[in-house]
Amino acid sequence: MNRAILSQQINGELIDRLKNNPESFLSFIQNQSDGTVIYVLEKLGRLENGYSKEPLLSLLNHSNENIRVLSIKNLAKLEDIDLLPTFVKHANNDESTSVRREAVSAIGRLRNEKAIPVLINLIKDKDPKVVMQAIRGLFVFRYKMTVKNELKKLLDHPNELIREVISKELNGSQYHSKSHYKHDEFPEFLRNTVVHGDVQEIIKYVPDESVHLTFTSPPYYNARDYSIYQSYDEYLSFLEQVFKEVHRITKEGRFFILNTSPIIIPRISRQHASKRYPIPYDVHPLLVKMGWEFIDDIVWVKPEASVKNRNAGFLQHRKPLAYKPNAVTEMLMVYRKKTDKLIDWNIKQYSWDKVKKSKVTESYETTNVWRIDPTFDKIHTAVFPLELCNRVIKFYSFVGDLIFDPFAGSGTLGRAALNLNRNFFLTEKENKYINRIKEELNKVGNLFNQMDRPKFLGLNEFINLSKAKT
Repeated sequence: MNRAILSQQINGELIDRLKNNPESFLSFIQNQSDGTVIYVLEKLGRLENGYSKEPLLSLLNHSNENIRVLSIKNLAKLEDIDLLPTFVKHANNDESTSVRREAVSAIGRLRNEKAIPVLINLIKDKDPKVVMQAIRGLFVFRYKMTVKNELKKLLDHPNELIREVISKELNGSQYHSKSHYKHDEFPEFLRNTVVHGDVQEIIKYVPDESVHLTFTSPPYYNARDYSIYQSYDEYLSFLEQVFKEVHRITKEGRFFILNTSPIIIPRISRQHASKRYPIPYDVHPLLVKMGWEFIDDIVWVKPEASVKNRNAGFLQHRKPLAYKPNAVTEMLMVYRKKTDKLIDWNIKQYSWDKVKKSKVTESYETTNVWRIDPTFDKIHTAVFPLELCNRVIKFYSFVGDLIFDPFAGSGTLGRAALNLNRNFFLTEKENKYINRIKEELNKVGNLFNQMDRPKFLGLNEFINLSKAKT
């Protein structure tokens, strides 16, 4: 039955009457559809007496697993230790994993020492979610040495989430800052600075935990004249080394957003096939290994008219196996520097005034599909659209933060940062793009006072400046 209709037929008064009258409750659930029973179980609310116990127990043999889950969930509200054998039975034997997990949760909610042996047995279960629920129940008794010793055994559990939870609980915070700057601060010599040179050399002289956000699109493998590598492995190794350093200079728990897409190396003749390289998928495991935690994937969709037509041949002959879709998407892979602290901790490092100024007050895209037209430039062939930079900066940084792009290209990220009251640090190897960055930043030149104009430095100048400031 439609839930809107159910809400009219089953009001709060009826719910209260049912849960306070076992006979009426039992009679009601025996004569209703599964949907109606589920609706009632969801709406039961607090159970301050044991009147609902028998009707709920009668539902534990129901064929519908959702009804069994909700029945156990409601029985747990009674906090009745006499229900322990019932919960144990379903935790061990129910055919539904959802019911098993809810039963383990119910055992933990009893908060009774009689449940300790049961929970210890359940942390040996093959279902990681069952184990996690059992761990939650045991945390109540963490002060007991027997419990602590059993939890310690899970430090070597095959599931990575279980290992992380146990490590944080038993060992406390594992992250130790190497910076003497506060979280909302950064080295002044990096403010609104563009360095001309190889990022691999430049980044060595950037202090630990200096950057709040990195957003970049690396050079594509042998797809442009400024990105030539002997092999794909060499290319991936180059990115790995750069992004390791990006990780080092990123503040605890802050974000790194990588814009990439698969690329095609054209075939050398009609007797050979072209080669397609899945860059984002090959880079991902390298990033996770070095300490970035994957958070989100955002799909940037471009108009089909703006991309290379790959399916002209298929359009004519329609032969299977030869289909090649037009590539209208790029990936924005969102990573966070791994920490055992939650996002709330990062936010609390800022004053309320700065948080308020940084709020996203206008309308925003609620999905992970961003439809943004590409930007074309006579100097740089792969330019960030300003709107793309604006969204990333607004969603992943605060006013006054330092935003980094190790492959700055035309410098659009710096322009966006200034427009949004952030600061930038850019590095770029190609001289012709340095001149293009100057042009971009001149578009927002009125934002600078004479003392705070952007600095354009060579590698040696930057090294000397960094040594003088550290």
